[in-house]
Amino acid sequence: QVQLVESGGGLVQAGGSLRLSCVASGSIFSINVMGWYRQAPGKQRELVASITSGGQVTVPDSVKGRFAVSRDNAKNTAYLQMSSLKPEDTAVYYCAADVRRSVWSNFLKYWGQGTQVTVSS
Repeated sequence: QVQLVESGGGLVQAGGSLRLSCVASGSIFSINVMGWYRQAPGKQRELVASITSGGQVTVPDSVKGRFAVSRDNAKNTAYLQMSSLKPEDTAVYYCAADVRRSVWSNFLKYWGQGTQVTVSS
């Protein structure tokens, strides 16, 4: 069993900040990439940010300079710090992680339940 639990979503005014957390728990041998995705109504799910176990970060131009992703490997936790939020950032935000459950298993991708972020104008 592997669970990803997200927290930190909510309602915020444009220009404000919000910090999301994602905690992975259960039977975990190691975690490779952890990532954040979002899905707005009528749109496909898109990558917001990803970070490897070594700290390599990938972010799209749409959030570059405003969002920052980090992780604490000892706590199996990833964070998404969002600043200068815009109404177009409104979406359900999902955490995902590539998890290896044992030394004999392959990495599999697991998803969190999602957390709503709403940015008002």
